[in-house]
Amino acid sequence: MKKDLISIKDLSIDEINNILELAQVLKSDPSAYYEKLNGQSLGLIFQKPSNRTRVSFDVGMYQLGGHTVYLGSDDIKLGVREATKDIAHTLSRYLDIIVARTFFHKEVLDLADNATIPVINGLSDLLHPCQGLADLFTIKEKFSKLDGLTLAFIGDGNNVLHSLLYATSKTGINIRIASPKGYEPDKNILAQAKEIAKDVGSTVEVVDGKDEAATGADILYTDVWVSMGQESDRKKRLEDFHDFRLDAELLAKARPESVVMHCLPAHRGEEVTGEVIDGPHSIVFDQAENRLHIQKAILLRLLKKD
Repeated sequence: MKKDLISIKDLSIDEINNILELAQVLKSDPSAYYEKLNGQSLGLIFQKPSNRTRVSFDVGMYQLGGHTVYLGSDDIKLGVREATKDIAHTLSRYLDIIVARTFFHKEVLDLADNATIPVINGLSDLLHPCQGLADLFTIKEKFSKLDGLTLAFIGDGNNVLHSLLYATSKTGINIRIASPKGYEPDKNILAQAKEIAKDVGSTVEVVDGKDEAATGADILYTDVWVSMGQESDRKKRLEDFHDFRLDAELLAKARPESVVMHCLPAHRGEEVTGEVIDGPHSIVFDQAENRLHIQKAILLRLLKKD
């Protein structure tokens, strides 16, 4: 039976650890699985532009001996030119695995429901599981553990935060969230994360402000205030998020050995200052690099080549 990666919620802790351990092997010795995916093809269905997701999967597949086919927004017009169900059936005859980066989460689900090959959620409006797994890998690389750490997420309750909620609650990381009123994370996902955290012994909190979130934290995490598709709301969002900037003053409230994370792209001077993102606490570009190692581990895992 095929295995998809739609949400970190669907992964067991053993599966998460397997991916993280495999990513470490791949990072330490890139030749370990060289040509393991020889003769296999990956389809990249991207409705949105991409830097890290596209390049990391493309390069990762190449390093594993496979081949990628890029299908941009004008190539197949998912669900418009042709029904998503028909696209899924057709591509399953050509490809071995699919990454879908879509505007709406339902389109990823429709692809997965109808494809006979594994489907990876490369980003939807609801979730970004590949980013969440790369974040776990980066945190563990820095602290040599996950359990018991505290992550402060400051900003928009978006797809990145939703995947972080599942990722942290399953691995024992405490998470504190500070968002402007009206920009909190999805209530259902928040409730699910709290239930998962209870079993693990970690905490999930939505706090009143960024200072409360950051005080004593091991990790400060932020994301853009205006994501793709929200450009028409830019002026209002900049006003609403004005007091949620990650700057040196806020960083000083965290633990002395704390780190700063951002999934990129960053709007310097908005959600994070240049001083912080380029400073000694920043592991932002380690995060970006680790997308490659995590994507390779995901491909090997889903294609049962690990």
